[in-house]
Amino acid sequence: MTHLADVISRVDDAIAKDIIIPMNELLIELSDDAELTREDRYAQQQRLRIAIAHKGNHHKEETEERREQLTRSGTIIFAARYIPLIIHSH
Repeated sequence: MTHLADVISRVDDAIAKDIIIPMNELLIELSDDAELTREDRYAQQQRLRIAIAHKGNHHKEETEERREQLTRSGTIIFAARYIPLIIHSH
């Protein structure tokens, strides 16, 4: 397997896992990869940048949707697990 094919495979795996931290780490790692041509490095980094941006937008949409679900009639509804339970012992 050529180095480029290995890098493409690693980028594919990182994107498939859909976790930003490993994608960012690989993005940084590729910046210092002297074995890739400038064009190949840019292409793989761009794939990672796009995946990270999409993940960020998706997360933002989910957060807004969740907030909308929690804010009905202008009041935030808290789930019971977020309310601290205080037990006094005598």
